[in-house]
Amino acid sequence: MVVMLVIEIINTREVLRKRIGPLGDRLIGRVLDHEAEVEKAVIQELETAFKSFGIEARILSVEGMELMGSRLEVSLKLREQRQVIP
Repeated sequence: MVVMLVIEIINTREVLRKRIGPLGDRLIGRVLDHEAEVEKAVIQELETAFKSFGIEARILSVEGMELMGSRLEVSLKLREQRQVIP
Protein backbone atom coordinates (compact mmCIF):
# COMPACT_ATOMS: atom_id res chain seq x y z
CA MET A 1 0.00 0.00 0.00
CA VAL A 2 1.20 3.52 -0.81
CA VAL A 3 0.41 6.42 1.52
CA MET A 4 0.69 9.99 0.22
CA LEU A 5 0.53 13.23 2.19
CA VAL A 6 0.04 16.77 0.94
CA ILE A 7 1.35 19.48 3.26
CA GLU A 8 0.36 23.10 2.71
CA ILE A 9 2.55 25.52 4.66
CA ILE A 10 0.57 28.70 5.08
CA ASN A 11 2.89 30.97 7.08
CA THR A 12 6.23 30.68 5.26
CA ARG A 13 6.98 34.39 5.50
CA GLU A 14 6.48 34.43 9.30
CA VAL A 15 8.54 31.26 9.76
CA LEU A 16 11.46 32.71 7.83
CA ARG A 17 11.10 36.06 9.63
CA LYS A 18 11.49 34.25 13.00
CA ARG A 19 14.58 32.39 11.76
CA ILE A 20 16.47 35.34 10.28
CA GLY A 21 15.37 38.18 12.55
CA PRO A 22 14.39 41.79 11.89
CA LEU A 23 17.40 42.74 9.75
CA GLY A 24 16.86 39.86 7.36
CA ASP A 25 13.15 40.63 7.21
CA ARG A 26 13.87 43.32 4.62
CA LEU A 27 15.43 40.69 2.34
CA ILE A 28 12.32 38.50 2.27
CA GLY A 29 10.72 38.83 -1.14
CA ARG A 30 13.68 40.73 -2.57
CA VAL A 31 16.66 38.42 -2.17
CA LEU A 32 15.14 35.47 -0.29
CA ASP A 33 12.25 33.38 -1.56
CA HIS A 34 10.50 32.64 1.74
CA GLU A 35 8.48 29.76 0.30
CA ALA A 36 11.52 28.02 -1.19
CA GLU A 37 13.63 28.48 1.94
CA VAL A 38 10.96 27.05 4.26
CA GLU A 39 10.27 24.24 1.79
CA LYS A 40 13.96 23.24 1.78
CA ALA A 41 14.05 23.24 5.58
CA VAL A 42 10.88 21.14 5.85
CA ILE A 43 12.16 18.62 3.29
CA GLN A 44 15.43 18.29 5.21
CA GLU A 45 13.56 17.75 8.50
CA LEU A 46 11.26 15.17 6.91
CA GLU A 47 14.23 13.31 5.44
CA THR A 48 15.95 13.21 8.84
CA ALA A 49 12.79 12.07 10.62
CA PHE A 50 12.03 9.40 8.02
CA LYS A 51 15.53 7.98 8.28
CA SER A 52 15.34 7.84 12.08
CA PHE A 53 12.04 5.89 11.85
CA GLY A 54 13.35 3.57 9.13
CA ILE A 55 10.85 4.92 6.60
CA GLU A 56 11.74 4.52 2.94
CA ALA A 57 10.11 7.32 0.94
CA ARG A 58 10.29 9.70 -1.97
CA ILE A 59 9.76 13.34 -1.05
CA LEU A 60 8.45 15.31 -4.01
CA SER A 61 8.34 19.07 -4.25
CA VAL A 62 5.68 20.04 -6.76
CA GLU A 63 4.11 23.18 -8.15
CA GLY A 64 0.59 23.60 -9.42
CA MET A 65 -1.65 22.25 -6.66
CA GLU A 66 -4.39 24.39 -5.20
CA LEU A 67 -6.84 23.54 -2.44
CA MET A 68 -10.35 24.65 -3.39
CA GLY A 69 -12.45 24.01 -0.29
CA SER A 70 -12.25 20.24 0.17
CA ARG A 71 -11.17 19.63 -3.43
CA LEU A 72 -7.56 19.49 -4.59
CA GLU A 73 -6.88 20.95 -8.04
CA VAL A 74 -3.77 19.39 -9.57
CA SER A 75 -1.60 20.60 -12.41
CA LEU A 76 1.83 19.42 -11.24
CA LYS A 77 5.33 20.52 -12.08
CA LEU A 78 7.98 18.50 -10.24
CA ARG A 79 10.60 20.83 -8.71
CA GLU A 80 12.59 18.46 -6.52
CA GLN A 81 12.69 14.78 -5.70
CA ARG A 82 14.64 12.90 -3.02
CA GLN A 83 14.89 9.18 -2.38
CA VAL A 84 15.13 8.47 1.37
CA ILE A 85 16.62 5.12 2.32
CA PRO A 86 17.41 4.56 6.02
